[in-house]
Amino acid sequence: MRKALTIAGSDSSGGAGIQADIKTMTMNGVYAMSAVTALTAQNTTGVTGILEVSPEFLIQQIDAVFEDIYPDAVKIGMVSSSDLIRSIADRLEHYRAKNIVVDPVMVATSGARLIEEDAVETLKTSLLPLATVITPNIPEAEILTGMTIKDEKSMEEAARELYSRYGCAALVKGGHSINVANDVLYSADNKEPVWFKGQRIENPNTHGTGCTLSSAIASNLAKGYSLKESVERAKDYLSGALAAMLDLGRGSGPLAHNYLLIKGE
Repeated sequence: MRKALTIAGSDSSGGAGIQADIKTMTMNGVYAMSAVTALTAQNTTGVTGILEVSPEFLIQQIDAVFEDIYPDAVKIGMVSSSDLIRSIADRLEHYRAKNIVVDPVMVATSGARLIEEDAVETLKTSLLPLATVITPNIPEAEILTGMTIKDEKSMEEAARELYSRYGCAALVKGGHSINVANDVLYSADNKEPVWFKGQRIENPNTHGTGCTLSSAIASNLAKGYSLKESVERAKDYLSGALAAMLDLGRGSGPLAHNYLLIKGE
């Protein structure tokens, strides 16, 4: 069985972060492992507390995984401080990790800021250059490029700029600010941007969509699919989880990660 490691924060309500990653990886057919960067007290209405792990303990977790069950892919999500980002980058370089998917989580669906200001610069210089692909939404892509993204043309320009600036493939997700759920990928494998068209699903419960997509991409990379195929398969999985219309909580609720089991498939 192929293996995938998620390095991210814990979501006590189970909709995003480590919990969403493990559910997604399991449903996409890989063995899921984790290194927790922070505990959060959160639910569908917001984040009320964040407790970071120490850099030393995060390193211990990553070492424990790589030295025993070497992952075929690594997904990185919420990392809130520079010290933690540098620790992750150091260990990934040390172990020559492959198929690294970075979801540059900066703001929760509820609007809560999840990363310190100086950590954004460390993310840019230390972690993004190690990535196979990064998966920013439009607000995150604007922060990483300094550009204003208002339409599909500027999404393409941002994806190209991210690739040029950080040396990794970039999937810019259109679901946040553009009226359709279309994403654009720019990578070394394609001379032109590749669009992944998606029909917007009218479901207000979108907590954890970014975590889910990036984990599904990592899972499929771990299984040997190309980056383009991995994105296609991940978007199909995400669409199914959204279309199942799970409705939990008083805010932006979680996805039905196990929708295939619910359907009896």
